[in-house]
Amino acid sequence: MANRYDRRNKSNKVMVMTIIFLLSLTALFVVLVVQGKIPWLDLSNLTASSPTPTHQTSPAPSQEPVTVPSEEPTPTPTPEPTPPPIITDPEKLVLEAITVPSFVDKTKVSAGTYRKKFSDGGTITYSVLQNDKVVDYQPDYTMAFPSAEAYTVLEGVTAFRGNNYRNSAAYGTRQVTQKKLEIIWEQETGAISAANSYWPGSGWTGQPLLVHWPKEVRSIMNLNEEFKNADFTEVIYPILDGNIYFLDLETGKPTRPKIKLGYSIKGTAMVDPRGYPLFYTGMGLNSNGSNSTSFKYRIYNLMDQSEIFTFPGKDPVAFRTWGAMDSSGLLDRQTDTFIQAGENGLIYKIKLNSSFDASTGALSMSPQITKYRYKSSYSSDQGIENSPAIYRNLMFFVDNGGTLQCLDIHRMEPVWIYNAHDDTDSTIVIEETDEGVFLYTANEIDKRCANGQASKAPANIRKFNALTGELIWQKDYTCFYRSYINGGVLGTPLIGKDDIADRIIFPICFTGSQLDGKLVALDKKTGEELWVRDLDAYSWSSPVDIRSDDGKTYGLFCDYAGYMHLFDPMTGEDYDKVSLGGNIESSPSVYNDIAVVGSYAKKIFGVRIK
Repeated sequence: MANRYDRRNKSNKVMVMTIIFLLSLTALFVVLVVQGKIPWLDLSNLTASSPTPTHQTSPAPSQEPVTVPSEEPTPTPTPEPTPPPIITDPEKLVLEAITVPSFVDKTKVSAGTYRKKFSDGGTITYSVLQNDKVVDYQPDYTMAFPSAEAYTVLEGVTAFRGNNYRNSAAYGTRQVTQKKLEIIWEQETGAISAANSYWPGSGWTGQPLLVHWPKEVRSIMNLNEEFKNADFTEVIYPILDGNIYFLDLETGKPTRPKIKLGYSIKGTAMVDPRGYPLFYTGMGLNSNGSNSTSFKYRIYNLMDQSEIFTFPGKDPVAFRTWGAMDSSGLLDRQTDTFIQAGENGLIYKIKLNSSFDASTGALSMSPQITKYRYKSSYSSDQGIENSPAIYRNLMFFVDNGGTLQCLDIHRMEPVWIYNAHDDTDSTIVIEETDEGVFLYTANEIDKRCANGQASKAPANIRKFNALTGELIWQKDYTCFYRSYINGGVLGTPLIGKDDIADRIIFPICFTGSQLDGKLVALDKKTGEELWVRDLDAYSWSSPVDIRSDDGKTYGLFCDYAGYMHLFDPMTGEDYDKVSLGGNIESSPSVYNDIAVVGSYAKKIFGVRIK
């Protein structure tokens, strides 16, 4: 029994070992097959065994391989990013008072008059006046402008450089294919002899306003019969010859009678950005031949072209007696507040208390004027000729003495100042970015060379942090002095957007003589030159950017020789140019594919951009 048991036990052990061996061998075989390591048996195309199906068939042994294209998965649509809502509520826009790095102290000089001192030793002494009395000003409502996109509800260009950032003089769309300019109409104008000089056509800054009025507003205006029921865009253009012209954008025909003011208007006027039929303008001169008058700032009712409100330019509370107003005003439509700078050195903050009913034509206003008056330690020269730029409740301007000032127009108090060292007529441009809010400015060659002090000086182009006054960079260009017709920078720069967003373009006068100049493109971040173009004829005119429907940006600039240039902002090179017959100091504005500007040839031109 024992022997049989032992033999049977050994036999069972052998059988068990054999089964285990065969099972192990089978398992190894399956693993190798799955991993594709049996060269004569490829199961890699068996989708059930593949973690990432390829959806391809194996080629037939005697045929060319046939590939079934991969099925691209249906992409999940990526939603367009929703732009953040534009804030228009002044309570949410107003910036609280901050102490900027350069601020040292604030002291009270007398009742309602204060002095601020800054780290460079500069001081600004200021006061606020209501009913021409100095007061300890406390605002009774919150005032702050929205971003540039929300400045106006009208279609068109309603102020100098379009809005409170002063960054655009073009509106609408256009297809630029031929890269050509064509004069499509001309309107004859006149001239004035005044102030020991001759003032023909239109001059600096002289930008026309281009407005597409809503139908309900057009219907109550004093339009010529041909335009009473027409859908058109109106050119409104006050110029040196003492007239305010109203023309059709497409044809140049008068849309209504011109307003015969009788005295030169040098600056750019303003149309109410709410669509109210209101037109705002200052005066450049108060004489015409042997005739003279008092300086006034005027607001016109454009239903019948009557004056609805005026205030004197020669203000009895001002430190300077000159009453011209070349600066272009701005209106905060959320608070019904108008801001105007004067060559008398005052800043006017005017609560209009206006109302307008388009259905009845009822229009009224009852303005209340608050005035900001100051003296700067940098210079005793008063007067503001550039057009202030505004970010929220911060307004930026430079005066004839070179004081660059950031003014809180809500509280009517200076925030920071900077010595720009010379008169500055070029308007500041604001740029709002993810990195911060910045401003660009450039001065001219005037005070530093007057009365034989020097024959030339550097025009200083600068970029600042708008909130703190910190100088980011400075680029200098040596320019010659010329009495009365200043060198340096007079035109407002073209600030790049879209495909040219890395650059800002300035015209500079008298860089090699008293007639020539340069057009320069500077890198916004560094101030370094991207390109420089030498000009045989200088330019006081402000260049304009226009974007074609294909995304390409083009530039326009005008010069002393009387040419309008269509140029490439990437290189500075011309595509085309047309002669407008005489010096073009005025700055063009653009609606769709038509540019409008006047020249010393005593004409206003409509120019097609083709």
